[in-house]
Amino acid sequence: MKERLLNKIKEKSIIVGVVGLGYVGLPLAVEKAKAGFKTIGFDVQESKVEMVNLGKNYIGDVVDSDLKKLVDKKMLSATTDFSFIKNADFIAICVPTPLDKHQEPDISYVKNSVQAVAQFLKKDTMVVLESTTYPGTTEELIKPILEKNSGLKCGKDFYLGFSPERVDPGNLIYKTKNTPKVVGAVGRDATEVIAAMYRAVLRGDVCEVSSPAVAEMEKILENTYRNINIGLVNEIGRLCHEMGISIWEVIDAAKTKPYGFQPFYPGPGLGGHCIPLDPYYLTWKAREYGFHTTLIENSMVINDGQPMYCVERAMHILNHQKKAINGARILVLGIAYKQDIDDYRESPAIRVIQELEKVGADVDYHDPWIQEFQENGRIVKGIPQIDEKIVSGYDLIMITAAHSNVDYEMIQRSAKLVFDTKNVTKNLKNRDNIEIL
Repeated sequence: MKERLLNKIKEKSIIVGVVGLGYVGLPLAVEKAKAGFKTIGFDVQESKVEMVNLGKNYIGDVVDSDLKKLVDKKMLSATTDFSFIKNADFIAICVPTPLDKHQEPDISYVKNSVQAVAQFLKKDTMVVLESTTYPGTTEELIKPILEKNSGLKCGKDFYLGFSPERVDPGNLIYKTKNTPKVVGAVGRDATEVIAAMYRAVLRGDVCEVSSPAVAEMEKILENTYRNINIGLVNEIGRLCHEMGISIWEVIDAAKTKPYGFQPFYPGPGLGGHCIPLDPYYLTWKAREYGFHTTLIENSMVINDGQPMYCVERAMHILNHQKKAINGARILVLGIAYKQDIDDYRESPAIRVIQELEKVGADVDYHDPWIQEFQENGRIVKGIPQIDEKIVSGYDLIMITAAHSNVDYEMIQRSAKLVFDTKNVTKNLKNRDNIEIL
């Protein structure tokens, strides 16, 4: 099986299947097809499938013309019919792994996808999970389902591995194509073949590790590292505020050290599909071993409390002007979880709005990238355009995303008060009405 697959990779006769056509799956499918491998995308959402087949892009990190060209050349197609899995030699599973209402891992998307794949899995196929999950998922959950439902044997009839996605929406330097990949598989042959498949597509290095569990833990470590360090600066930032010291100036000074320090910055909380969620996967799994991840859990508590801390700061800012937050008109600038993207998954700005409304504030939002968002079953529409007259009508402007296409000079000039949680106004000359987180 190993030599057959390696030859097919070399000849580019491998047919690729990508399950899940979201922020991870669609860019991966596009890169596989661009590298010369015929690719089929699978998704349960008919709207996504229809858009892909029309060559219409809906993911920021995909070039519109690339998608259209690949569809027109019949190198890329999409379907909701999982029976076409039988045509694939390489299957990448790229589905969401959110948390449930109890803040525990929800792996139902992974389970359902694996069960669908298993029904049509054929011999001599590579199956790779890219969705972030807890260490042990590939071997403890996916392997038994594939073997039981397909009747095939892992290592003998098919190869199984884990290669964590590394997607940073809006990153202008690192995309799917040039970001290094980590591959851990069940058995040495599986690792070699799956790594060869990624090397045939990507420009970034491919790092082979000894098992799927190592690759799974590696991914959790990447994002837990960021979670902890952001928690550190958020806590130091709160202390600095009490002491009358600018945390931003402190960080700028500290990062002049050429070794032993990496800058992280405070903000209204954590957002995105990885950093706020991944540590929960690790702490949940750790309990199985009677292990308490104290440092990790403390950082999560700090970061989870940051939206409420920002609301408390907003209350004090208004109080200094003899204005109660109950009934105050507040404009939140930025719903996206990071600058210059239209992604609001786990956005702290939504939590900020919720907390502001709980204390009686009258809240609107403006985001040039997001005209509306869905939250708890309701659709919240933003203010499409803002000008001096609109801004001046609010008691407080609260900046929660550092978008580059916002006129912050106009905001400062027109606003009664500005609470900048991202330090995006740092270069403005007139700062009398601005308070920084």
